[in-house]
Amino acid sequence: MTMRLFRITGLLLMMFLAGCTTAGAATDPVPLDGTAWILAALPGRSALTGNAPTLAFAAGRAHGSDGCNRYGLGVTLKGSSIAFGPRAMSTQMACSDEVMKQADSFIAALHGARTYRVEAGRLQLLGADGVVLATFAAQPTTLAGTRWQVTGINNGRQALVSVLGGTTVTMAFDAEGRVSGSAGCNQFNARYEADGSKLRFLAPAATRKMCPGDGVMAQEQQFLKALEAATTVRLEGNRVEFRDAAGAMQVTATREQ
Repeated sequence: MTMRLFRITGLLLMMFLAGCTTAGAATDPVPLDGTAWILAALPGRSALTGNAPTLAFAAGRAHGSDGCNRYGLGVTLKGSSIAFGPRAMSTQMACSDEVMKQADSFIAALHGARTYRVEAGRLQLLGADGVVLATFAAQPTTLAGTRWQVTGINNGRQALVSVLGGTTVTMAFDAEGRVSGSAGCNQFNARYEADGSKLRFLAPAATRKMCPGDGVMAQEQQFLKALEAATTVRLEGNRVEFRDAAGAMQVTATREQ
């Protein structure tokens, strides 16, 4: 009887220790502060429309684009729990009905989230019932290794204009601090220095082939001057913006797939 009691006691002790070991092995939630994400999927939508919404976390706030307008709101994080506050700011640009519906669904998913998890590099927001409300892919936060197609260039007269039809302006950034691509006809290259949102391009230069077409050569010069004027960069989803010290837009571009 004593031996049997000893065995039962030992078994219970082993089960208790195993439970403690399992509990201790549980991993803490991935911290979200300082991370940036791009929406990959919304339940009920087979494909996203237009520019994908984005979500970034910084110092108790969440901000990004809902696919049409920029937004900002408070966020409370505790363990794996998450709660987004009321929308504190938003731009008021009008977009197509489909894009606006998607934007409303995206914001509703944020406000419905109660917990989160990060698995295989993806962020999932879950409702109170554990159902996934939105899935995000990690968004690169540096220029190195990225490629872009320019969509807008400051023309030097305080206006951002679209790239001329029939021309393509591109930018490719490497990890050694070099940027190169097509200025619309000629090839260009420059050094770049980036520190967070601060950035500067050093001595952009291009080949000197004469290019046919009205305005092509002027566009190239405007593009190179716009790069020299840029002092900040903002990466968001599939879009990048370069601005000067006064906040004026110099170059906009979309990510090449």
